[in-house]
Amino acid sequence: MGISRYPLKNDENGSINARLLYVTYSKFENDWPSLAHSHPFAELCYIRSGKGVYLIEGKPCPVKEEDLIIINANVSHTEKSDGDQPLEYIILGVEGMHFSFEGNSEHIIFSCRKEHGDFLFYMDALLREMEEKRKDYEKICQNLLEIMIIRLLRRTSFSFEYEAPVSSSRECIRLKHYIEANYNRDITLDTLAQFSHLNKYYLAHAFTRYFGRSPISYLCEVRIKASRELLASTDYSITEIAQLSGFSSQSYFAQCFRKYCRMTASAYRKSCRVRGEDRP
Repeated sequence: MGISRYPLKNDENGSINARLLYVTYSKFENDWPSLAHSHPFAELCYIRSGKGVYLIEGKPCPVKEEDLIIINANVSHTEKSDGDQPLEYIILGVEGMHFSFEGNSEHIIFSCRKEHGDFLFYMDALLREMEEKRKDYEKICQNLLEIMIIRLLRRTSFSFEYEAPVSSSRECIRLKHYIEANYNRDITLDTLAQFSHLNKYYLAHAFTRYFGRSPISYLCEVRIKASRELLASTDYSITEIAQLSGFSSQSYFAQCFRKYCRMTASAYRKSCRVRGEDRP
């Protein structure tokens, strides 16, 4: 019988010094506002199905099934689906890496059609491990991340460099992500403390130190952004928009909106419609 043996040429088993922060699955069906945001870490997004647009620093970039989007830290972005073919995607938050792309770009989008089966396997495996949380799932997820990055480097011209982890705790990053995903729910400091398993006074101090505003202030900003999107693009009443954006009452919504936008919600909606009518 035939035997093939392929020994390694050296004993170096270097690992990638990047840390997987989270795995997120989403299917966008235009049932929640898509808000521009940024993170103090890189994100890798794999489109499982559908098509739409990634808005990166305000620039629209078409995306579709089998595309991989890599965005460096602190780059503003959001995604919007095609109405008939909603985007379904998996996102990885990765700390400690900065990717170098051609033309000093801070992002890249490319098709993984030839390796679709492999990358979908990695992404689905990561999601499954995070959901099930079986023994040593963190190690498995970290190893899967490293395999993915090495596979990416094989087929592309970009490179990466390591960055020192941000000075904020991992819990603060998770809190920010939680707020952005759940802003329309009833969220208090006690809610955030329960989610993060931290003392609420400590988490408020840590969040403020890193992000420059308190978690409740940031929550209000996210809700105002959501309400502005709804005011500009829907015919919901002011009361309905206040509720959809997560505000406990219309009066509190009105108070916050005037504080952040220097005008009433009705005036903002009117100004958006006037600008729309003025467009050719």
